[in-house]
Amino acid sequence: MQEIWIDYLNAIDTKALALTNDEILDAVSRALDAQGRGETVIEPRVHLVPESSDKGHFNVLRGYVKPLDYAGVKVVGDFVDNYKQGLPSEMAVLNLFDPRTGIPKAIIDATAITDMRTGAVTAIGARHLARKDSRVLGHIGARGTSYWNVRLLDHLFDFEEIRVHSRRPESRDAFAARLEKDLGKKIIVNDNWEDCLKDADIMIEASRLPEPTPLFKTAWVKKGAFVVPYGTMSALEFDMTDIMDKVVVDDWGQCGPGRPYGALRRHVDEGKVTAETLHAEIGQIVCGARPGRESDDETILFWHRGLSTTDVALGAAMVDKAKRMNIGQRLRFA
Repeated sequence: MQEIWIDYLNAIDTKALALTNDEILDAVSRALDAQGRGETVIEPRVHLVPESSDKGHFNVLRGYVKPLDYAGVKVVGDFVDNYKQGLPSEMAVLNLFDPRTGIPKAIIDATAITDMRTGAVTAIGARHLARKDSRVLGHIGARGTSYWNVRLLDHLFDFEEIRVHSRRPESRDAFAARLEKDLGKKIIVNDNWEDCLKDADIMIEASRLPEPTPLFKTAWVKKGAFVVPYGTMSALEFDMTDIMDKVVVDDWGQCGPGRPYGALRRHVDEGKVTAETLHAEIGQIVCGARPGRESDDETILFWHRGLSTTDVALGAAMVDKAKRMNIGQRLRFA
């Protein structure tokens, strides 16, 4: 049997790679473009709940990106009380494989990948679906993905006003301080949902609710706004989709009926959002098969649950850069 070596990148390595904003956006855009062209396989995520869903669960994401010549499986834990132990709520491992032989190619700490690719999908969605003159961002949530939402959105739009809110004061204050340091601009910290979101041009909901609770009011959404809800438990009022000119998802296969969790879960399960009423998947828009925003007056909602293919794309980008920078380890497999 031939020798088989696996590229291994731990959390220290992935941090040392210091992917730039554009490197992250380019990698994720490539995966979305491939999806729109039918050059990916996305298996709907599955879940492992060790005890109860309010304590946390594991997500297992599986995908293949033909242009990258990689298949991948990511396992990510999502445990909301991890902060009490000084741990991130989401920690992950990504495995990359040769899609023709099944040979394992890489093992990567994917905690940062999860955060980055989520923020990148939010930002790429905004690039195609938000008004080009968007100047005010309202953001609910302060977890790791939230940082990359704001950072990558501001990279594209250079906001005049950024508002943030999170349930715990210490969390939202630390979040704002980090953003101010890294973005070099004032961040407005709100102690309630309405002041954070109302009449913003771009409205992001990345909350950590223990159960569905309609805290995000439809009346706060102004004409022409871009709304991105992706909390595990829905925070939307049920009539939110009634005011939308377009509803876009990342992948209908994992958003459709019968799947657990998600911001539009009730809307889908009760037939308010269907494959027929959906405008497009984001990959169709990125590759040019479907239009994105067509007028400033359109009010648009984008629901993304997380794409395995974007994990694969960022993992591939990290492996390639690590080889150029001589970062990481090689582990003997066979």
